[in-house]
Amino acid sequence: MTATSTLRTGHVGLNVTDIERSLAFYRDVIGYGVLGEGKEEGRRFAFLGQDGTLALTLWQQADAAYAAGNAGLHHLAVEVDTIEQVHAYESALRAHGVEFAYEGVVPHGEGAASGGIFFHDPDGTRLEIYAGSGGGALGRAPVADAPTCGFF
Repeated sequence: MTATSTLRTGHVGLNVTDIERSLAFYRDVIGYGVLGEGKEEGRRFAFLGQDGTLALTLWQQADAAYAAGNAGLHHLAVEVDTIEQVHAYESALRAHGVEFAYEGVVPHGEGAASGGIFFHDPDGTRLEIYAGSGGGALGRAPVADAPTCGFF
């Protein structure tokens, strides 16, 4: 097969145990807007995004919380433009009682200019908000000799 175009990630779909709880988290804490919902019993879902662009779908189809040891999604990372925006998300998440895997904004690796925050959603799915540059003064990486985002 010959590729005729460049592939891009369109959106990510997450199975959740409680659509209302997850919707509140991704809407009120993370800041995604609701683009559409399905509220029929047994077919609960939400389409979330920004500026009318779909970024995340939530599907109430899970019977148990996220399990890091299972095959599938390792973590969901979303990028912002600046380290200052990462710090703003950190403050907002702390105000909502979110616990972090590492203390504060950390670099992706020792000496890396990129960095972010690492935390979990209500079902335990691993999440990251990061900036690709501007993190030169973040201090030491929390994981030696490996990508920070791989081991939380």
